[in-house]
Amino acid sequence: MISELQQLEKDALAELDTAKTEDQFLSIKTKYLGRKGLLTGILRNIAKVSDDEKPLIGKLCNEIKNSLSVKIDEAIQQQARQKKEEIILKEKIDVTLPGSSVKCGRIHPINQICREICSVFSSFGFSVVEGPEIELDYYNFEALNIPKDHPARDMQDTFYIEENIVLRTHTSPVQVRVMEKFRPPLRILSPGKVYRRDSDVSHTPMFHQIEGLLVDKNVTFGDLKGILTSFLKKIFGEVTVLRFRPSFFPFTEPSAEVDIRCVMCGGSGCRVCGQSGWLEILGSGMVDPAVFRNVNYDSEEYSGFAFGLGLERMAMLKYGISDIRLFFENDIRFLKQF
Repeated sequence: MISELQQLEKDALAELDTAKTEDQFLSIKTKYLGRKGLLTGILRNIAKVSDDEKPLIGKLCNEIKNSLSVKIDEAIQQQARQKKEEIILKEKIDVTLPGSSVKCGRIHPINQICREICSVFSSFGFSVVEGPEIELDYYNFEALNIPKDHPARDMQDTFYIEENIVLRTHTSPVQVRVMEKFRPPLRILSPGKVYRRDSDVSHTPMFHQIEGLLVDKNVTFGDLKGILTSFLKKIFGEVTVLRFRPSFFPFTEPSAEVDIRCVMCGGSGCRVCGQSGWLEILGSGMVDPAVFRNVNYDSEEYSGFAFGLGLERMAMLKYGISDIRLFFENDIRFLKQF
């Protein structure tokens, strides 16, 4: 058995001399010293030797195992050092060259204006909520007082997935879902992507909206005007002049469009405002009692207002951008300005 152990050591050293890679070194270690290795196989026959020889064989096994382990580990470390030196020589690193800087990204202008608006309304006590972009026809239209034969549906050219499943055309369905789950008072803001079949310099099939809802006792149109006036002055500056115009939305009554004095010409008239001196900025109104009935709110006890605006339009006005498609073309020259 002693001669077998000595021969095993010679064979292992011979294979170690010809090995070149770390995988080969580890393979040799497993072959000779592993749990099912050759050394273990020899030791299984130790019961056949005399009691006098057992201590000598055990000592020899330990010496061979320790010696081979050290030599294999040294070979692996030496191979790693050589590989590192080869890489350094190959790449010819010049430590005197300046380091390469890390390019920092920027927040997209759509996200910038969204965060700014959410921050303003958060200071007014509003909570930000989100909802599904694939929506049931009921939540997108019917619960908002827009039945199937309502002409307002023609204003929102809709992407239908199935007969009663659509890509949402506004974020108003989120308001209905929240009102179904919670009782007043409510102050919520719902930003997100919406979809309509429209595409030109001022429209894209996918765009972003942010809508707000406030429901409580004794809420008036004066509260609506006060909050929206404060909001627009925070976004466009305290000198901002705005006006409310009567309008129509199926889910609010009365309804109003909100305009601001043109930020491009200061109200004197230009191409952007169509020479009118005013820019339409958002739609708003008092929540229609029909919407309250759909969510089991008592319209005699509660009142509220809602408003909605397009984030792309807000960003275009705030940053002086003339073409909505620039937001989605991924031109770094455009995006790095913000």
